[in-house]
Amino acid sequence: MIGKRFTLALLLTLLTGAANAEFPGAGEIESRIMDNGMTVIVWPDHDIPNVALYNWVRAGGRNEYPGITGVAHFFEHMMFNGTSTLGAGEFDRVMQANGGSNNAYTSSDVTVYMDWFPRSALETVMALEADRIQNLRLDPEVVENERGVVASERGLRVDNNNSSKLSEQIQATAFIAHPYQFPVIGWPSDIAGWTLDDLKQFYRTYYAPNNSTLLLVGDVEPNEAFALAEKYIGVIPPQAPPAALRTVEPEQKGERRISLSLPAQTPLLQMAWHSGSATDPSQPALQLLLSILTRGDSSRLHSLLVEQEQAAIRVGAYADEGFDPGLTWIFATLPQGGDLARVEQLIDEALADVIDNGVSTEEVNKAKNQWTAGFWRSLATINGKADALGTYEVFYGDYRKLFDAPEQFGRVTAEDIRAVAASVFRKSNRTLGVVVPESSGDAR
Repeated sequence: MIGKRFTLALLLTLLTGAANAEFPGAGEIESRIMDNGMTVIVWPDHDIPNVALYNWVRAGGRNEYPGITGVAHFFEHMMFNGTSTLGAGEFDRVMQANGGSNNAYTSSDVTVYMDWFPRSALETVMALEADRIQNLRLDPEVVENERGVVASERGLRVDNNNSSKLSEQIQATAFIAHPYQFPVIGWPSDIAGWTLDDLKQFYRTYYAPNNSTLLLVGDVEPNEAFALAEKYIGVIPPQAPPAALRTVEPEQKGERRISLSLPAQTPLLQMAWHSGSATDPSQPALQLLLSILTRGDSSRLHSLLVEQEQAAIRVGAYADEGFDPGLTWIFATLPQGGDLARVEQLIDEALADVIDNGVSTEEVNKAKNQWTAGFWRSLATINGKADALGTYEVFYGDYRKLFDAPEQFGRVTAEDIRAVAASVFRKSNRTLGVVVPESSGDAR
């Protein structure tokens, strides 16, 4: 539920476009670093008697190497499978008995654990989180069971999904040095080969309080939350910090292309260009550019490919925003029998037009309005606030930078957007992949 103060601030922002509109409740946020190195951030929001807890662990695919790929994602599973004090499944049972729910996800950069619960369960949930941070039990039988679960998940999400299979191959081709080349879910042989020693070492290294950031948003007071964090998590000793990743991906000097001939009804086209990290100054312009290109029926590529030429049935784009420079993607799904070469040509021409002629003021304003509406909408819930605070604290180094975002996006000009298009969308910087349905023969 959106409170009255939030509704008023949202309305003023959307109507006036003010970049520095007050963030309701932002002045109540408090942050503390405990002696063991864990950062705890609390944003009180008393609209409803619930709390969202996010634990951001700085462990993802970028922290792996050949032989243990997928292990960060594996721990996302294992963290629900019992400790030295609670049996397998007990975490969920206790959470649900107290009216709560939970989830988790793993990316190339982080693993994030999320709990949502009534405020009456705050101490119980804090104790549950502390227990699995410190006392996870790597029982060999449970490990083998979850190894099979992860292998099955890979089969469903990647091996039997043409779009994911193509993305995985493009990722592995675009990066030749940086561990962003590894699939987050892991390569099949690595999933089959993790040893108990591998798992214990990873847990000791990355599941340490000094490698995590804890967010609590909702019907909770900072002093109460800090006291509980100190009681249950503050007593967990820190570990030596993980070794810093030193590998820098060398500049790509020429286009790379792959073609997969697979059982499929529709051809697929994906393009990926190297671009900046989350903190790259050009990210706001890049995000607005992708909105102009693919967001909504009147966006450039949707209008061209889907409406006018009917050469594709779906087109989209996104840019990675991680610790290190990632990729900017454009992907298209073609109709049965669609012409991959024609779609590639149309996209190339559309991108060249942006580079040569820029974008209009109307397109820039529309993209900014879309971003602004989405930004404020995401902060309308305690879940959205916890996610946003964690994102800015972990990836940008300070949660307060969240409150600078409207001004940063507001400053972007049409020339900024043209410049980032020219910088990113170079053929020598691109990896292009296609899925060709087996029945239509080989492509290229």
